[in-house]
Amino acid sequence: MLRILMILIPLALTIFAFIDCLNTPEDEAKHLPKIAWVFIILLFWVVGPIVWLAAGKDRTPPQGGRTPSEWHRNHRTTWVAPDDNPEFLKSIKDENKKDESLLKDWEADLRRREEELKNRESGGEDGPEDKK
Repeated sequence: MLRILMILIPLALTIFAFIDCLNTPEDEAKHLPKIAWVFIILLFWVVGPIVWLAAGKDRTPPQGGRTPSEWHRNHRTTWVAPDDNPEFLKSIKDENKKDESLLKDWEADLRRREEELKNRESGGEDGPEDKK
């Protein structure tokens, strides 16, 4: 049982440090580039993850009490998803207005045709099939 723990604990520590390193933005990795930290974590199985957790990442909270993901989201220069882009959202609203007006026109045309059909049936006018 002790032998299993001696393998599982360093393995879990290595996996945790590896994932933490991959999820860390490049500007928060200290002392070395992020790719160097990945190699250190993977090559030095027990020591690498401990060094990463102790000295590899800037662990001070961002200013203003924001989380790191919020800080990075607010400083992006490109849109990550279409719903982040205000121009895309405006184009969807414009298309929606066009579609609604087209639908209203179709509904009005359908009502007009239904009224014409009712008038023909109730007025006794000859329909297209009676004109033979």
